[in-house]
Amino acid sequence: MRTSVSNPRVPTIDLRPWLDGDEQARKGIARTVDEALQTAGFLLVTGHGVDPALRTGIREAARAFFRMPVETKKAYEVKVGGRGWLGPGAEANGYSEGTETPPDLKESLTFATHEPFEDPVVNAEWYAPNVWPEEVPELRALCEEYLERMAELEKQLLSLLGTALGLEADFFSRHMDHPTYGFNINWYPGTEVIGEPQPGQFRIGPHTDFGTVTILDRQAGKGGLQVFTDEGGWEDAPFDPEAFTINIGDLMARWTGDRWRSGRHRVLPPPADAPAEELMSLVYFGECTPGTLVESVPAPVGRVAYEAVDSHVYLRAKLDSITVG
Repeated sequence: MRTSVSNPRVPTIDLRPWLDGDEQARKGIARTVDEALQTAGFLLVTGHGVDPALRTGIREAARAFFRMPVETKKAYEVKVGGRGWLGPGAEANGYSEGTETPPDLKESLTFATHEPFEDPVVNAEWYAPNVWPEEVPELRALCEEYLERMAELEKQLLSLLGTALGLEADFFSRHMDHPTYGFNINWYPGTEVIGEPQPGQFRIGPHTDFGTVTILDRQAGKGGLQVFTDEGGWEDAPFDPEAFTINIGDLMARWTGDRWRSGRHRVLPPPADAPAEELMSLVYFGECTPGTLVESVPAPVGRVAYEAVDSHVYLRAKLDSITVG
C-alpha cells in the first residue's frame, strides 16, 4: 500500500510573510527550506499570487487540443527540446537514470524561451519561436501571462534559496539576466487512449529534473506524482490545490555541492481501479542565462566539490538522454 507524505519532509510554505518582509518570519522560512531540500528536494508553496482561473483556462484550452485527432496534432510534432507537440512514445525520462524503461505514457505541448539572444550561436541552439496551435487560439495569451507569473515566482524563489544557504539573496538570481526556460503542458490520459501500460511503464518514469527549480501545478490522482526520500522510499506527494509543488533540479544540486538534493520523482500509470483517470500538469523548468558557470559552493555549505560545468552544455546532454529513438 502506498502512503502519503504527511510529515515535514515536504513542508508547505506560505510565501506571503517572505514577500512582505517580516524579518523573523523570513528567517524561519529560510531555515525550513534548507531542511526540506536536504531530505526530499521538494516544497509546496502557497501565497504566490497566481490566479487559479489562469491555470484552469490553460487546462481547458490544452485539453481541447489534446483531444483532437492525431492527424491534426501531427502538424505540430517535434522531438524533445522542440516547440510543439510531443506525441506518445517520444520521451522516456527513466533513460536519464540509465534505466531502459518503456516510453512515458503522456503527451505534451512544449514551449520555451520567448525572446531571442544577441549571440547567434546561443540563439541557434536555444531559441526558436514558440508554436501555438491554430485550433486553440486562446492558449497563447493564457500561456504568455502564466509564463510571466512563473518568471516572477522563479526569481522570488531563487532569492529565498540564496538566503536559505546564508549567501547573498541574488547569489542565484543574478544568473537570470536572460535565462532559458522550458514549459510543458503534460497530458496523462486514461487507458482508453494509451492502452494497457507495459510492465515498468509510467506516465513519467523515475528521474530528477535537470535545471535549477521546477514549478509544478498539478492535479491529484491515484496515478499521480510520487517523490522519493531515503527515509520513506516512494510516497505519494502531498497535494494542496492552492499550492505549487517546487523541486530542485540537478544544476541546483551541483551548485549547492549536494547540500540540497535533486528531487527524484515519477508519475504513476493509470490505476487499475480507475483506468479512465485523466490528469494534466503545468510544468515550468527554471534554468539560467546560457553560459553560466555552475560551481559548487565550498564547505561548510557545500558537501561535494563537483567539477564546474557550463549550465547549457549540461542541459543539452540531459535533454538528449531522454529522447526516444
